Amino acid sequence: MYSQTISGDFYEKNRFPAYCYDKLVCGLIDSHQYVGDPDAFSILERTTNTALPHLPGRAIEHGRQWRANPAEGYTWDESYTISENLFLAYQRGAGDRYRSLGTQYLDDEYYDPLAEGRNVLAGRHAYSYVNSLCSAMQAYLTLGSAKHLRAASNAFEMLRAQSFATGGWGPNEFLSGPEGSELVTSLTNTHSSFETPCGSYAHFKLTRYLLRVTRDSRYGDSMERVMYNAILGAKPLLADGSTFYYADYNFKGRKFYKENRWPCCSGTLPQVAADYRINAYFFDRDGLYVNLFIPSSVRWTQGSTQVSLTQKTAYPFDGAVRFDITVSKTTDFALHLRIPAWAEGASIFVNGKPVPASAVPGKFATIRRPWKTGDRIEMDLPMRMRLEAIDAQHPRTVALLCGPLVLFAITDAPPGVTARQLLAAKKTGQETWQVETDRGAMSMLPFTTIADQPYSTYLIVK
Repeated sequence: MYSQTISGDFYEKNRFPAYCYDKLVCGLIDSHQYVGDPDAFSILERTTNTALPHLPGRAIEHGRQWRANPAEGYTWDESYTISENLFLAYQRGAGDRYRSLGTQYLDDEYYDPLAEGRNVLAGRHAYSYVNSLCSAMQAYLTLGSAKHLRAASNAFEMLRAQSFATGGWGPNEFLSGPEGSELVTSLTNTHSSFETPCGSYAHFKLTRYLLRVTRDSRYGDSMERVMYNAILGAKPLLADGSTFYYADYNFKGRKFYKENRWPCCSGTLPQVAADYRINAYFFDRDGLYVNLFIPSSVRWTQGSTQVSLTQKTAYPFDGAVRFDITVSKTTDFALHLRIPAWAEGASIFVNGKPVPASAVPGKFATIRRPWKTGDRIEMDLPMRMRLEAIDAQHPRTVALLCGPLVLFAITDAPPGVTARQLLAAKKTGQETWQVETDRGAMSMLPFTTIADQPYSTYLIVK
């Protein structure tokens, strides 16, 4: 069989040699695993042999000179992200070499202070440094390094503290420090609020790793927030390469395509879509974790029993969720249902009977019993209105949320409004709400429903 390996000249003249090598590694190990390509690992070996002489010998931080070419763009490579796929190559049987390379390219200049609880996010490129936390998670899973798990979990908390109500982060593609005012300032000085497809891809990967390891429902809450309020509202990728790149959280926001065709987000958008199904359910020997509430079916083998669960819901526009069970024989296992942190008063019923004290907000509710075909679980998540301030220093700059949804004010000149008026918002349709303001009625829509209307993510309450 004929095969071709990219020459070293490709890497030498490329502004992003490690970034491109990383994508080739990912593609080849997926080709091996998912389509059984018998040549994938031999091509990977040749690719690695060709690329390594043109890569730095360790993780080099964004913006640092390491090549002869002095142009600034030649300092933007992302060698600090490549450990994740190198560790995956090792796990899938490509050889011990990739375990060693994954260790070699860990960016401990970044991970060490994070593991100690020191916030060193400020000024770092948002997408790539969040994505690099997935390499830290793979260091934990491959090497057993507790330090790297601490780095990733601590960084997630630091990231959450500087996120918009939508779950998005990194205005102008940069992270901020613990006392930064970048978020509130960005509401007036930029329309580049969140690098949406790339940022969502990194966010989903990181929260998926953390949820898998810790079984902590806050990671599912965070994943859901980014899904409904960011990526699912992205404009579609067009045939000419027009790509929705930035979500705009400015007081005068609009949805728009990036001026450059086929940017990086044109590649991560389909990757995000491919990941939706693996974000919804998680398994362990004990049973099934239901993380996302979407109309869907999942089938698995519990011991020797074939099991299927079908989920029916109009969530996130309605808090009622129903699950129907089918089993090849009556079998005991656990179902773990995520109860979002905002869902005060949530309730769960099995076959019409309440399950007492099971639905604690911010936890997985565990129901363990012998399940039989025809069993049903009904869950109600009350969709109450609430306000979230952009930060502690600006308590009057707020976003309105209903359940998991941020409701965006459809206006290019936000009117005077009070907190009480916002919290009294009325639902006027399946995906529409209305707030009575001093200047009359104002429409509120979720990000997925907005087309080309002007909007404001935040309002300043009187």
